Amino acid sequence: MASVECMNAVSAMDEPEYAEGNLPREAEIVLHSLALNWADVVDAKQLEITPLKGAMTNEVYQCNWKTRKGEKPRKALVRIYGEGVDLFFNRENEIRTFECMSRLGQGPRLLGRFPEGRIEEFLNARTLSAPDLRCPEISAQIAAKLREFHQLDVPGPRKPKLWTRLRDWVKTALAVCPKIEAAEFQLDCMEEEVDNLEKLLSREDETIGFCHNDLQYGNIMLHEEDKSLTIIDYEYSSYNPVAYDIANHFCEMAANYHTDTPHILDYSKYPDFEERQRFVKEYLKSSGEMESDRVGQLLEDVEKYALASHLLWGLWGVISDHVNNIEFDYIDYARQRFQQYQLSKSLLLNV
Repeated sequence: MASVECMNAVSAMDEPEYAEGNLPREAEIVLHSLALNWADVVDAKQLEITPLKGAMTNEVYQCNWKTRKGEKPRKALVRIYGEGVDLFFNRENEIRTFECMSRLGQGPRLLGRFPEGRIEEFLNARTLSAPDLRCPEISAQIAAKLREFHQLDVPGPRKPKLWTRLRDWVKTALAVCPKIEAAEFQLDCMEEEVDNLEKLLSREDETIGFCHNDLQYGNIMLHEEDKSLTIIDYEYSSYNPVAYDIANHFCEMAANYHTDTPHILDYSKYPDFEERQRFVKEYLKSSGEMESDRVGQLLEDVEKYALASHLLWGLWGVISDHVNNIEFDYIDYARQRFQQYQLSKSLLLNV
């Protein structure tokens, strides 16, 4: 791969031509330089650009160049960062995590960067769909892959990020939304809610691992040839209780972001006890921790940490509504997450 410095040094007088799509000029320059380093590309100036659907924060594009002798086209993925993402995470930290994942063989390679985004290796794989998460074979693969992910040795403080992030997002939500909205979602007492939840859920003996924190189906790729899985997109990744990461994955089973109403959640699709137990057993099997008490404790912790997931992504919805222009009903999404939090809280904590 060409260095980022080399990619950014392409002369403006030799600008590429594109069949379709509108990318930032800086991205076009990096793409052109990247293609010049591939000897099998017919013409570095000509490529096809196709927008990929389903992204909720970023804009994502597939880029194809024709190759000689009728071989498969060269491909790259362009990711343009969404508006307001700096309110949710530090982009430089996310890039470092991305590069670390690449070194550890866990994700696509970073091919280049430009001010508004980056260019990644294009994986010959398909994104999972919402129904895929309910397939027992695929679910077992996800459980094993998530266990592997949690055991990665990633630099950084090995203490939960969850509670700090929740408190930060409460402050941000209060800062960006009008008073009537803050009153509807009871944001003024949300920090106290977080404090109480942390006291109820945290335990000294809970397992902390490097967590993805956003394991929806769109962030899991199934490779076409060997049917292996790759977890992608690490914007929210950090050390956290592993029970929280599993809980967050279960909550995502209520969503289908590829419908006419992508914000609508169907909690009848939340995994039942047998599905949750099967997932946890597969998760623990890879490390030989199959004792019944270990399975039972993790299942209990996961259900309680689903509360934290509802709070976090409810806040995300409130904030996103004021900083993101993507067509998605963030406020109604937030409303559903907060409603599910209240319902689950009364059932799980008897309060």
